Amino acid sequence: MEVLIGGLFEILQPQTLLLICAGTLVGVLVGALPGLSSSMAVALLLPFTIYLDPIPAIAMLAALYCAGTFGGSITAILINAPGAPPAAATAFDGYPLAKNGQAGRALGMAAAASVAGGIFSLFVLIFAAPFLATIAYKFGPPEYFALTVFGLSMLASISGKSAVKNLIGGAFGVLLATVGVDLTTGVERFTFGVPELYEGISFIPVLIGLFAMAELLDQAGQKDRPLERFAMSALKLPTLDDFRRVWKTILRSSGIGTFVGILPAEGSTVAAMIGYNEAKRWSKNKDNFGKGEIEGVAGPEAANNAATGGAMVPTLALGIPGSATAAVILGGLQIHGLRPGPYLFENQPNLLYAIFFAMLLANFVFLGFGLFGARYFSRISLIPRQFLWPAVFCLCVVGAYGVGQSLNDVYIMLIAGFAGYFLNRAGFSPAPIIMGLVLGHLVENSLVQSMILFDQDAWKFLTRPIAVLFFVLAAVSILSTPIGRLIKTRPRKDADRLAHGNE
Repeated sequence: MEVLIGGLFEILQPQTLLLICAGTLVGVLVGALPGLSSSMAVALLLPFTIYLDPIPAIAMLAALYCAGTFGGSITAILINAPGAPPAAATAFDGYPLAKNGQAGRALGMAAAASVAGGIFSLFVLIFAAPFLATIAYKFGPPEYFALTVFGLSMLASISGKSAVKNLIGGAFGVLLATVGVDLTTGVERFTFGVPELYEGISFIPVLIGLFAMAELLDQAGQKDRPLERFAMSALKLPTLDDFRRVWKTILRSSGIGTFVGILPAEGSTVAAMIGYNEAKRWSKNKDNFGKGEIEGVAGPEAANNAATGGAMVPTLALGIPGSATAAVILGGLQIHGLRPGPYLFENQPNLLYAIFFAMLLANFVFLGFGLFGARYFSRISLIPRQFLWPAVFCLCVVGAYGVGQSLNDVYIMLIAGFAGYFLNRAGFSPAPIIMGLVLGHLVENSLVQSMILFDQDAWKFLTRPIAVLFFVLAAVSILSTPIGRLIKTRPRKDADRLAHGNE
């Protein structure tokens, strides 16, 4: 108890409170800009923290981390341009809600779900960090391979009506992930002699192209259509009925996000994708997903922000970063002469609980930004298309270029945009493509590492209990859709037989 009070006292200092608020505001703004991520913002801010005391410095970085994850949902919902990769899943239903005149409702739900997920993961972090870190430490390449197989098993049902098209899109995403030089063999794959492709295709330009650029092209093709006049209901926040509908989804996704965040190298994007899929799997309104379902906003937002707290578990308890941003924060700890791991828990618990309280406070601060700012953010949806979409195009170019300061990324974004436009017209959803691209690198690398570990004997996967568990879950995920359809159609057939028999 004394340690908790000591950590809280450190955070309540005026300078620390001001820095947390500043970090939260910067995180929301940076997260909302397509192509810019919280890891980039934390890296840029890190040199300015050298002259600060350790607790205010790390508190500000942690606050920026939490807020940046939420900030990406703002542009994802309003203009279908995810500000950060984890917000891609939020765009699936957030943007249709904005088009239906419910931008404020979607933004408010995104803020509330993000805070709920963040607080859930922080309580887990406070009370179970050392224990959970030891579990994460048991994950080797075979377990990561099984986990990514489980993620890929969700492709058939993640969005759209055609499972076959979803699988084709996912396979295309995995194929894109293979572009570049194979790190194991050194062989070039699908580079076509272009040196810029040796390191592979960057994820963010593809994300911006498939979502924002494709939507821009679609809007440009409808120039003769009368301008949409969004109802003023776009400015309304979610109701109590909305929260009653989604509380189970938020709780489930918070648990998923915390678990995935604890696993090093997985991160918020994978958590958001799995959170969205599970929200759809357990929802009573599956057919509304992709058309503007509020559960489709709450699920990924709770999961991706819960992953931020989860990612801090291995970072602080083992010194193994749980995400790219956590890796930068780990560097900040080392700059200030702090050594993460058991030593930190034993000798500097005040610092640890100060970080926990800083992240907790950051969640409440961006809740205020999200709820009170939702009415103002949602006014973007009232701007006429001829003014809004040229600005979106500029953001697309800046965001794609900002990743690696390379025009090659801009070209990739434009190609992905045109491809996304034609794929949408053909009935393909961008969601499976993005998920295939995200998981493609992980599944290939973990498989290669596992086969080297097992001396090319694939049967040894069955000797790893955690891997077997994920393989079983993947099988259940694949078979649940056809079995569910069979169960639904069987009563109809029985009813038809009875009806014919009575005749």
